[in-house]
Amino acid sequence: MTIKYTKHFLDKLENLFAASEYMLRYEKGNFKSGYCILNETKIVIINKYFPLEGKINALIDILSQLQFNPKDFQNKADQDFLEKLGQTTLKF
Repeated sequence: MTIKYTKHFLDKLENLFAASEYMLRYEKGNFKSGYCILNETKIVIINKYFPLEGKINALIDILSQLQFNPKDFQNKADQDFLEKLGQTTLKF
């Protein structure tokens, strides 16, 4: 899957978190990786000063770490999108 650095693509990633049990928040902080995952409370925090590209890369990285199961999502579009993302690798 080709990653598109657009607001629409960011919205699709944010919708995946909205449909999951994790809460996504944008806040300022000193995160070495640009984000923080609080597994106990199921909260993901992204640095709000990240540019669009940084936010998208961070969300994709987080999704790969959390290993969401596409079958846990009710919406078929979310399932398909998550499966495509699972086949995507980031190269820095």
